[in-house]
Amino acid sequence: MARNSKHQKKPPWLKVNFSSNQNYFDVSKILKEKGLHTICQSAKCPNISECWGQKTATFLILGDVCTRNCAFCAVKSGTPSPPKKDEGERIAEAAVLMGLQYVVITSVTRDDLDDGGAFLFASTIEKINEKAPETKVEVLIPDFRGEEEPLQRVLEAQPEVLNHNVEVPETLYPSINRPPINYLRSLKVLEQAKKRGAWTKSGIMVGLGETKAHILQTFSGLRNVSCDLLTIGQYLQPSRSHYPVKKYYSPLEFKQLKKIALDFGFKQVESGPLVRSSYRAHTMYHAACADTA
Repeated sequence: MARNSKHQKKPPWLKVNFSSNQNYFDVSKILKEKGLHTICQSAKCPNISECWGQKTATFLILGDVCTRNCAFCAVKSGTPSPPKKDEGERIAEAAVLMGLQYVVITSVTRDDLDDGGAFLFASTIEKINEKAPETKVEVLIPDFRGEEEPLQRVLEAQPEVLNHNVEVPETLYPSINRPPINYLRSLKVLEQAKKRGAWTKSGIMVGLGETKAHILQTFSGLRNVSCDLLTIGQYLQPSRSHYPVKKYYSPLEFKQLKKIALDFGFKQVESGPLVRSSYRAHTMYHAACADTA
């Protein structure tokens, strides 16, 4: 898998058409009324039109300012405001209004908080279960600095899926402004969640200069901690100041990666140029459950 040069023109398969589906505008209106953030907006997700058009969204809790500064990420970095404790309540209300059957909750990283914000993940899950008991919940969590107690607090609220992204192969961590030790910390998070009985999920981006061997090592590391579900997507540079794209993978290469990942033993894999962490999350979960029924 050869690397390409910087600042190339995007290939045609990365073109995204904006949808004027009424659902898109309905979702946007509800989010504004409830004063809620989504990772769809903060991370400039290319699937926002498709997902909102299907009345799905990934809610972003704990504000929209991250205490870390990863070189690939479009989310703002800096000093965040104090958490809003009623955020879970408002998300639950939005989920009811949107008629959601499956909700994904994620957050910025909040190293400024004693528990990394685990309390708000837990309370959001609890509020959704209270107001929409038939709705399934997936959480996409930060690493909570590797501390077990915050993770346990989230798992006690019983989300259907515990998602935590390793993002890139371990060898690339210094390039994206992450200490290499954080890779092993992330694997530990997934391992602990699996031991506590959760469905576990992770995601990686490709196109940052990794080799095929690096990808295979990452698949192996995730399966060694029994990770169930995997997403694989193309890294897209949010701005000129972010880490550059080294290679654009073709749709065929993504199909090949999916086959390899399934051969490693992942129960479900979404792999494609525009795939992101929560893309078709409900489909992956239900398919995995059906496979083990």
